[in-house]
Amino acid sequence: MKLLKPSWVSHNGKPIFSVDIHPDGTKFATGGQGEDSGKVMIWNMAPVLREEDEKNENIPKMLCQMDNHLACVNCVRWSNNGLCLASGGDDKLVMVWKRAALIGPSTVFGSSSKLANVEQWRCVTILRNHTGDVMDVAWSPHDVWLASCSVDNTIVIWNARKFPEMVTCLRGHTGLVKGLTWDPVGKYIASQADDHSLKVWRTVDWQMEANITKPFSECGGTTHILRLSWSPDGQYLVSAHAMNNSGPTAQIVERDGWKTNMDFVGHRKAVTVVKFNPKIFKKKQKNGSSPKPSCPYCCCAVGSKDRSLSVWLTSLKRPLVVIHDLFDKSIMDISWTLTGLGMLVCSMDGTVAYLDFSLDELGDPLSEEEKNPPPENYEEPRAFPKTQRFLSTTISKNPECSVPQERQN
Repeated sequence: MKLLKPSWVSHNGKPIFSVDIHPDGTKFATGGQGEDSGKVMIWNMAPVLREEDEKNENIPKMLCQMDNHLACVNCVRWSNNGLCLASGGDDKLVMVWKRAALIGPSTVFGSSSKLANVEQWRCVTILRNHTGDVMDVAWSPHDVWLASCSVDNTIVIWNARKFPEMVTCLRGHTGLVKGLTWDPVGKYIASQADDHSLKVWRTVDWQMEANITKPFSECGGTTHILRLSWSPDGQYLVSAHAMNNSGPTAQIVERDGWKTNMDFVGHRKAVTVVKFNPKIFKKKQKNGSSPKPSCPYCCCAVGSKDRSLSVWLTSLKRPLVVIHDLFDKSIMDISWTLTGLGMLVCSMDGTVAYLDFSLDELGDPLSEEEKNPPPENYEEPRAFPKTQRFLSTTISKNPECSVPQERQN
């Protein structure tokens, strides 16, 4: 694994709240605080990946800067087809951006001509319905819907084929909603809020399917965001900010019955963001050895207020890697490349880190043919075999990533 911290990815020292890699891997977006507004920036990925490109002055690092948001931007997300970028901010707005033809050089307002926009991204739609800060946005599979959630305790579902049409408003949380994730087949959307609950909603009728509270009842304090994530096979949902025996965890929720028997433990402070790798993996075959059937598994990254990042393979009982003190402040967002081998992480301290993994470390991604029956067939969990349980007792034995358990009197 290689770890890079490109210092040129910056919002002038202000916090970066969100990062998202474009589906084609050539660029990424960041969202956060601007000078007197919210800021969305689009960056070139090439100088992150290759040192010679970073040193080459003819290769632009920043592609576009957009200052339309009137207040801090909390989330940026590319659509699955890569044609649109959605951003949500403290100005209660969701903006949808599309790339426009560049007519002549366009400089960033109030900057020197050196900061010319290489690409032109225009706000094509402003979605207005929230009465409070927008904390998270998420595109559904196939970009049918765009969901946004807010400190106004609601989740709004927008018709992504007919912006700015609103499909519905999901009400049920009694606290600030700070995270959203779609099930990979689009059957459910899950939300997490400051009301110590994780709710799963059906997309067929937009009614609540499950209300999960037990893992969050102990949680004290709040986090700026609660970014939860669904596994690529749809079997597991992992939450942010949960607790087990007074220790912070990322709670694993099984789709089968919404059971909460497993969790990722070891962070010293509240988990703020979890993000599944988009690929499902299998063990790498050694050269010359006859292929052995192996259980497929997933990979999940967990970021915390304790400024550290852990990366887990669901086939192992302890983290693949734990990086302590990666930043000076809390981790705010994580984005994987579609190849599954690269990951960008951003922090409240205004910096980003790029992690580059090898196939030897993660395994071989399953091909489309190897992926199990159609995704609607949910009888048997796939990437989390029943034998691989993440019991806190086994995980917390790992000295690298353990939580001091309080004595139960």
